[in-house]
Amino acid sequence: MTVDVAQVLASEVSIDGQLIAFAAFSAAQVSARAAELAGASGFGHGNRVGAVAIAWRQLARAMDEAGAERVEQLDPAVLARLVEGLWVVPPGGSLLR
Repeated sequence: MTVDVAQVLASEVSIDGQLIAFAAFSAAQVSARAAELAGASGFGHGNRVGAVAIAWRQLARAMDEAGAERVEQLDPAVLARLVEGLWVVPPGGSLLR
């Protein structure tokens, strides 16, 4: 599946009680989301969350390696490889289908 990186970067995501563009997520927010999801995985429906938690952890690692303070600072090719697993835009485009 081809991922539209620009669409994902523009998507609003809830973090710290507010909606912000995914592109504006800080490295600390990405790490916090990875930890939050990792804590919710491992049992019942949470098993599905584990793969998403891993993807967020990989994003945090990529940001750290690139010295990126915000998601938007990552190379688009790196983002294209990672974004599908993050579920910023769910498979199929919506959780409401």
